[in-house]
Amino acid sequence: MVRLSLIFLVLVLFSVTAKGEAVVADSMSHRPLPNASVFDRHGKLSGSCRSDGRLPYIPAADYPVTIRYMGFKEHVLPNAAGVDTIFLQELITELPEVVIESRQHKLLHILAYVREYSTLSTYTDTVFLFREKMVDYMLPSEKKGRFKGWTSPRVITSKSYYRFTDAEGLDSVSDRCSHHFSWADWVGIVSAVKLPPSLYGIENGTDTIKGKYSPTETWVKNGDRVTLDVNVMADTASRKWVPNLSLFFRDDVDFEQFKVRFNYDNIVGDILSPIDLTCYSFNIESNGRGHGLFRFNRHDEPFFVSSYAEVYIIDKEYITLKEAKKWDRRDAGNAEIEIFEPAEAPDLQPAVRLLVDRVNAVDHDLVRLDFTPDKRLAGRKIKKMNIGQRVLNRVKQMFGIDHVNAERKWRRQWNDFSKKQSQRNNRTADEEQSR
Repeated sequence: MVRLSLIFLVLVLFSVTAKGEAVVADSMSHRPLPNASVFDRHGKLSGSCRSDGRLPYIPAADYPVTIRYMGFKEHVLPNAAGVDTIFLQELITELPEVVIESRQHKLLHILAYVREYSTLSTYTDTVFLFREKMVDYMLPSEKKGRFKGWTSPRVITSKSYYRFTDAEGLDSVSDRCSHHFSWADWVGIVSAVKLPPSLYGIENGTDTIKGKYSPTETWVKNGDRVTLDVNVMADTASRKWVPNLSLFFRDDVDFEQFKVRFNYDNIVGDILSPIDLTCYSFNIESNGRGHGLFRFNRHDEPFFVSSYAEVYIIDKEYITLKEAKKWDRRDAGNAEIEIFEPAEAPDLQPAVRLLVDRVNAVDHDLVRLDFTPDKRLAGRKIKKMNIGQRVLNRVKQMFGIDHVNAERKWRRQWNDFSKKQSQRNNRTADEEQSR
C-alpha cells in the first residue's frame, strides 16, 4: 500500500513538471502541498497553489516570490527557470502544556499573534494593508451556562501600515485608512471535530472529501499532527468552518476564493479540539459592491478585495468563569499593550519592511495638528519572543489580571501602615498632653 502511494506521488509530480509548472511539496514525504500562498516581490499576495501543489501563473516581473505554507519554513524563489519541484521543510512548533488545575477551570482562553495582508483594488486605485495584531479567544468547554465567550478573534492591540497607489503609480503611506475592507476579524476557531474514518488509528495517511464542485476538505495525518485544508467555495456544507461569515454568502458579496488551513498537534484519539490547534491561515478573495462592512463613499464603483492572514497560537490556558469575566470586562484600548511575535513567524519581506519604515517615518504630530496622536500606531516596536507562559503572563499583567494578589498585599500593607501611623499619632498626642 505504501509502495503504491509513493508511485502515485511520483506520477503526480512528474505529470505536473512535464507541463513546465513547478510544484510545491513536503521535503519529507514529497507529497504536494495544496493552497500554499505565493507573495510577489512587492509583498502582495499573487495567488495560491492548486490542489496538486502547482504554482499559479506569476509574471516574470513579480519575481523573486516568497512561498509560504503554515507549518513549514517559507521559501524564496528567485525565478522559475529550471525549477521542477520546490520542497518546503516542516517547522516544528512547541507550545507549553495546558494544565487544568480544578473542575472550576472550564473555559479555554487562547492568545494569538496575527499577520494580515489585505488589498483593495478599484479601476483606478489600490490600497495595500499590512497589519499585526494580538488577539484572544474565550471558548467554554460546556454549552450550558450564560457566559458564551467568543470564537472570533478579539483584537487586543494592533498596528496597521497602508500604502495607497493611484492609476499613475504614485503612492503614499499612512497608519490609518477611512475604508474598512479586511476579512481578518471574521475567521475564528471552530469547535471540536472528528477525523475522517479513513484516518482512524493509523500513523500516516491522507483523505480527500469531495464537495459539490471540487474537493472541499483535504486531510493529512503525520503521526500526532494533522493538517486540514478547506475550500469553502466547493460546497455549502463547508461554511461550517467559518460560521461567523455565513451571512455574507447570502448578501451581495461575491466570493471568488475562500480557503482555510488548520494545523493541529499532539492529537490523541480521533477528535481534534481547539486545545490542539497550533495555527491557522486563510485566503479570501471577494468581488462586490459591499455594504456596511466596507463603508465606501462611492457605492456605485466596483472593487476587489483580497485578505490573507496567518494566526499563530501563542498560549492557551484553562481558567475559571470568574477569571473569564474579568478578561471580558477589560478594555484593551486603554492599555499600552505590546505585540509579541512568535519565534516561528518568518521575517518580513523587504517590501513590507520598507512599508513599515516609511510609515514609521511619517511625522504623526505634524499631520494630526487638530487632535492628539495615538502613539500606539507609530512604530512597530514588536518584541520577538519564544512561545511560553511568560507571554501570557505579560499580557495578563497589562490587563491587570495578575494584580489581584498584588492589590490584596497592598491593602494589607496599607492597613498595617495606617494602624502604625495611628498608634504613633496617639503616642504623640499623649506626650504633648503630659507636657
